[in-house]
Amino acid sequence: MSDLSGKTTIVVGASRGLGRAIATTLAEAGAPVVGVSRTAAAFPEPANGSGTIRAEMADAGDGRVARDLIDRYEPGVVVLVAGASPHMVPLQEQTWETFSVNWETDVRVAFHWLREALLKPLRPDSRVVVISSGAALNGSPLSGGYAGAKATQRFITGYAQDEATRAGLGITFTAVLPRFAPQTGVGAPAVKAYAARAGEPLDEYLRQMGPLVTPEIAGTALVELVRADAATVAPGYVLTGTGLQELP
Repeated sequence: MSDLSGKTTIVVGASRGLGRAIATTLAEAGAPVVGVSRTAAAFPEPANGSGTIRAEMADAGDGRVARDLIDRYEPGVVVLVAGASPHMVPLQEQTWETFSVNWETDVRVAFHWLREALLKPLRPDSRVVVISSGAALNGSPLSGGYAGAKATQRFITGYAQDEATRAGLGITFTAVLPRFAPQTGVGAPAVKAYAARAGEPLDEYLRQMGPLVTPEIAGTALVELVRADAATVAPGYVLTGTGLQELP
């Protein structure tokens, strides 16, 4: 899939942060991109003019939206980035509503789009990438149910791959788990909260974390991933400031 010009790509959650950078970078790599977001979003023209981005305003957590957009665009690539910002307080200060927000948003989006990718199904050699979080590996004590929701996204991506393999569909499903990305709407309040919890200045806290994920790094990594030979693609990766690292 090194040539993306004929592979319509749906990026779900494309209006900001990692999703916006992923959509933009894929378009610059030549893909015709459909950027799905809950609110209106305007995208710049791809720098080299080879790809395109078309905005679709819709609720990605509605299964009918997933079905309709997959039917309409027949994508060769689907990237799921959409999710809610967790409420950054300790467990005892959470309510069930704040604790469960990522289950009702992030997991719901992943469930519906993975399900519809299997039910349609997508064409052989299609790719589905679910952007989870590094919190799925180590937990996140200040963000309620966020880490568990992100772990579930990784699990159900694996379940989808198992079902695609059993049915001989030829679809590749992959989960990507980014570490902290302080330039995003989710990452910025998270690093501030953990720096405060550690009693450290934000700059010092970030310095100890090593190379950080940026939207640009995420965009480049996703282009490399969807261009890779399907036979070489792992079920899951951690994304750090130095790129993708295959999960055991």
